[in-house]
Amino acid sequence: MYLMIVTVCHLFVAVWATEGVTALYGEIIVVPCNSGATAPEDLMFVKWKYEKDDSTAGDLLIKQARNDQTTVQATDDYAERVSIDDNFSLHITKASLKDQKTFTCMVVSGSNLTEYPVSVAVYSKLRQNTTVGTCVATDANPTATITWKKNGKLLVADGKAVVITPSLKLDPATGLSTTSSTLQYAASKEDAVAVFACVSTHVLSNQETKMEPVPVHYPSEKVSLQIMSKGPIVEGDNVTLKCHADGNPPPSSFYFHIKGQKMLVENSDTYTLAAISREAGGEYKCSLADNEKMEASQSIVVNYMDLSLTPTGKVVKAVGDTLTVTMEKSASGDAQVSWTKNGKVLKEPVFSRLTFADAGLYVCELSMNGLTRHQSFELVVEGKPVITSLTKHRADDANYKVLTCEAEGVPEPNFQWSVNSTDEKSSYTNGKATHKISVIPKENLTVTCSVSNKLGEDIMTINVSSGKFTRVDSLVTVILPVQRGFTSLQFCIQHRQGSWKTGEKEVGTSEESKKLEENNHTV
Repeated sequence: MYLMIVTVCHLFVAVWATEGVTALYGEIIVVPCNSGATAPEDLMFVKWKYEKDDSTAGDLLIKQARNDQTTVQATDDYAERVSIDDNFSLHITKASLKDQKTFTCMVVSGSNLTEYPVSVAVYSKLRQNTTVGTCVATDANPTATITWKKNGKLLVADGKAVVITPSLKLDPATGLSTTSSTLQYAASKEDAVAVFACVSTHVLSNQETKMEPVPVHYPSEKVSLQIMSKGPIVEGDNVTLKCHADGNPPPSSFYFHIKGQKMLVENSDTYTLAAISREAGGEYKCSLADNEKMEASQSIVVNYMDLSLTPTGKVVKAVGDTLTVTMEKSASGDAQVSWTKNGKVLKEPVFSRLTFADAGLYVCELSMNGLTRHQSFELVVEGKPVITSLTKHRADDANYKVLTCEAEGVPEPNFQWSVNSTDEKSSYTNGKATHKISVIPKENLTVTCSVSNKLGEDIMTINVSSGKFTRVDSLVTVILPVQRGFTSLQFCIQHRQGSWKTGEKEVGTSEESKKLEENNHTV
């Protein structure tokens, strides 16, 4: 029967009388549109709305007829709880007392706009009383009284939710009394953590005794899905999904929705994804086995990194060659690249003309969110040896000279000297070789240092004087012959470690002393 009919923009707007539906607390409310009647052939869309507490209208969702597309318009608690089926009936999950209101189905066709209001009532099943416990006070005089508390507050019997059954017995022989009291309570979900206690009151003492927790059974109202991972999920990890529902006793069977497949897990609340791949990232769901409408979802992000380096391993090149280094990376996020050579940080290496100094162990590291990947190559630069230095110096407070020959070359070069020597010392690091010898020349010498390896050789010479002198510790006059007469030149000469010196300048050799004697000069 119509309540009213008006015309708006050539459409007939009709509002039907309010129907009524009932639902159980915690379950799904199904609100039919036009009692489930077939929709008109020229249907454009169906829209559901509800009456708010302030009597204004709140939008829920709208479903288009042509493309079967549904758009949730609700922005409050209903946004996650409403859906619509093929018969345009409204579904509301997790029914509560707050859902006791009027919901309206608005059917819009090419020629009519009709509204069908439906009033919803939510009922809760009658709870059965649970025996919390019995308290007994024996051998009392005068008679003791027993009362009950819940969370510290006194309970008063109402014959329904709270039932207290007292009992009193007298011992005819002693005249003493025994008082007992049994509490039966209609427990709800909130009482799962409640603390019940009985209090025995007597003129001489009071005693309070706490009861064991009351077993409370109630259906699940919420499901949650947890990703069991201590850190970022990396490709190849085993990832465990855990489904939890807040009912008591907790559900023991669940459906896990894995990439379009529904996996039933019984007597367990977990499902493990073995060796997860990068393609396995995305949304995962779980639901109750006996109520698939009650579900939860989580998204999994699989972190991965790929690092490719060319070349790798041991690379042998010749001095002067070029070497191209190519690094390619692929990652699920912003990965950072760093380089080291022999453990020291450097920029990405570029080799246009190789030298011995370029040799070493190069490591490329790719890092992201605590994850790392490494690739490396060991560069060996070979070449014939080249002598870089050949020096001499007189050892302190000694009558011998130390010759040092330094060269670069790979493989390690061999050293050969043209004189006999003692106290040889050598070292070789990063392609640089050093060889030292000690000599005591009996005459002036030209000493040769030669180095060689499988790729070639190099030679260098140095003049080494014998350094023989006669010790003279006095002032002497040396008359040197000249073309016209004689010139007297006076030297203050001291003997120091076998050589003739004035200050730090060597001014004489053993050969020069011989020439002075041959010319019969007087000293």
